Amino acid sequence: MEDKIVFCTGGGCTAKLGPGVLSRVLEKLPKGPPDENLLVGYDSKDDAAVYRISEDTAIVQTLDFFPPMVDDPFTFGQIAAANALSDIFAMGGEVLTALNIVCFPESMDLNVLGEIMRGGAQKVMEAGGILAGGHSIADAGVKYGLSVTGRVDPARIYRNNQPRPGDQLILTKKLGVGIVCAANRVGEASAEAMDEAINSMTALNKTAARISSNYPVHACTDVTGFGFLGHLHEMMDGRLSCLIRSGDIPVIREAVSYAEEFLLTGAGQKNRNHVQSCVRFEGISFAMEEILFDPQTSGGLLMAVPSGEGHEAEKLLKDLRHAGLPAAIVGEVCPARDAEIYVS
Repeated sequence: MEDKIVFCTGGGCTAKLGPGVLSRVLEKLPKGPPDENLLVGYDSKDDAAVYRISEDTAIVQTLDFFPPMVDDPFTFGQIAAANALSDIFAMGGEVLTALNIVCFPESMDLNVLGEIMRGGAQKVMEAGGILAGGHSIADAGVKYGLSVTGRVDPARIYRNNQPRPGDQLILTKKLGVGIVCAANRVGEASAEAMDEAINSMTALNKTAARISSNYPVHACTDVTGFGFLGHLHEMMDGRLSCLIRSGDIPVIREAVSYAEEFLLTGAGQKNRNHVQSCVRFEGISFAMEEILFDPQTSGGLLMAVPSGEGHEAEKLLKDLRHAGLPAAIVGEVCPARDAEIYVS
């Protein structure tokens, strides 16, 4: 019989703790003495930690793991690895090494575990890194991911909260993978929609990061468990506002109809509860609202890039599309207004 994972009820980034709960826990942790070489820490809400080891080199560290959202072990391993590796690219870094993080039931076929880890190893190699080891524990359910170490020039770190008024917002992948996976969980997603979602989730953000390195990127994050609006909220950082054009946002087409049928995720509702007070919707359908709150697993990069006389944002978009990415300029940053995020 073909090896499969028993589909879990909250796989991928839908399994993350809600942003509100997480913030309340993190703010109570002791900070310890400051270290001038810790350039980015957990208190910044950024995608990874960055520690300077020399004038021109800093180490980027991140980890991510979660339960499966697809039943094919190899594909799940690819998705989990691509998701973990993405944080390095979102910081403007390059991948060096990765360590496996494994939770696996002792009663389950070890061939399943082998396929999960094979999928992960393939993505680490594709990212240009080395799989150097890992750690496993026996658990009631399957969970897999990576701890990843990368390298970045301290002068070229992509922070997630440094956009400037006038910047154009570029999104490099389609939204809707969480909703499509939710529909698939109850047997309602088409094979075509799942294929599109899987192709998106297994695609590395390496190409987008490499292309963007040729341009002045003021801020960057990857859109994952907190959804497009949650990560956009972190990018504005309480200092700025932005205008989002919903019609320009790349979306998996069938995700719209699934959202209309209320095939949604609990994590998406947590995201709505956390961010909705910062958002003003203007003539947006319920389905599109849900897609904007939808938790993304291994989502695309969201970048704030200047436009102006140099047209850098437009040139970057052209290069991203030339590389085959479904990227789009979806809005722009503006000075602070009554609401933080306007969606029309």
